[in-house]
Amino acid sequence: MRAIIGLGNPGREYAHTRHNVGFDVLDTFARHRKIKILSRQAHGLVGSFDHYGEQILLVKPQTFMNESGQTVGQIMRKYHLEPSDILVIYDDMDLPLGKIRIKMNGSSGGHNGMKSIIAHVHSTDFPRMRLGIGKNGEAINHVLSRFNRKDKQIMDVTIEQAADALNMILEDGIEAAMNQYNRAE
Repeated sequence: MRAIIGLGNPGREYAHTRHNVGFDVLDTFARHRKIKILSRQAHGLVGSFDHYGEQILLVKPQTFMNESGQTVGQIMRKYHLEPSDILVIYDDMDLPLGKIRIKMNGSSGGHNGMKSIIAHVHSTDFPRMRLGIGKNGEAINHVLSRFNRKDKQIMDVTIEQAADALNMILEDGIEAAMNQYNRAE
């Protein structure tokens, strides 16, 4: 069993903000596979599907970004998952708008959701996918803002590419996805 976790803030007022691209990627991936992410578990919304005999969980923490680790930790304990069994998708202000970076492990990079997960998981050794949301002005206002029309067009393509990258990770492994999506353009 593995879990793919998309980070974001719950509530309509945060829908499709820069901070919620993790939710958006997970929703796009689920829509393509006709999976519903509706089950309430561990302060999150969870969907699942069978992938060649392995159950894959899709998890959207509903604790607000800064407490995402509560949901992730509870899901990991409930399903006896190791850090290497999860993959976390989240926004990154330090990446240019529309860039995707996949890594096997790493620090929080100052991201509060990742800080919370690292604290609850007691490890930095888990895969992650970062989506560049660009940087403009004060951090809190930027991450909670919605994309303007031009940036939204870029991010719509990026979110689709990130969903494709998840498929590649499942089918061909994370190294193949890193080689495909991390290359400089």
